[in-house]
Amino acid sequence: MAAQAPHAGMGELDIEIAAGGEAPETGKRQKSLTIGAVCKALAQEFPDISISKIRYLEDQKLLTPRRTPGGYRLYTQGDVARLRTILRMQRDEFLPLRVIRQELAAGRSGEPAPLPGRLGRDGMRAWRASVSVRESTGALYSMDDVLEETKAEGKLVRELEEYGVVKGELRGGVRYFDETEREIIAAVAELARYGVGGRNLRVFRSSADREANLLQQILSPALRSRNPERRKEAVEALENLAAVATHLKHLLLIRDLRKIVR
Repeated sequence: MAAQAPHAGMGELDIEIAAGGEAPETGKRQKSLTIGAVCKALAQEFPDISISKIRYLEDQKLLTPRRTPGGYRLYTQGDVARLRTILRMQRDEFLPLRVIRQELAAGRSGEPAPLPGRLGRDGMRAWRASVSVRESTGALYSMDDVLEETKAEGKLVRELEEYGVVKGELRGGVRYFDETEREIIAAVAELARYGVGGRNLRVFRSSADREANLLQQILSPALRSRNPERRKEAVEALENLAAVATHLKHLLLIRDLRKIVR
């Protein structure tokens, strides 16, 4: 007998059983979960998980749940493990989606990510930078490419340009964005879902400017060195400090947000 197609009045458990899952009475683990059930399963480890966030990750081609004839998303245990890995890489390593996609393609497992700031061989804490400060691949993306990949609106990107959050580069009358700016636009597009606009991002822009100036002051002499080895070490130190600063900001933010939800 063919599986029954879900309908509007069916609950999450009904959808799971109709799609081929097992009822609780059988004692077997259900094969599929709805997006709501996935949120509940991951909420303890990731309190900020939401249905919209999972859908966004699917839009970014990081998740590919199957669909019922009625359009319901159904997630296997493998899908949930992959999602957990993605969320850990975002939370613990601050990796942008582009890098996460590469990590997954390279076979990154669902094991918990190593804690940031682990000790290296020299006894110093080795922090993993989410984006290198060295030159990128040089890839450029047109406005159309960016809008398609990030699902952002053109109005939002123009607003980000107006407030100096992104700048782009004009070539032959066409504006292009590099990889980092494309990731910035993707992040802001997610914030825009909650009504955050370009003018609200000035605080992020100002904070980034102040931090960059501070790190520049710390390492400026070494970065200007004519000794290639010393300059290389300075760039590595700069990335390490940037990762430390990012982690510190994250911790301070979480501490303050916990006061709100108490």
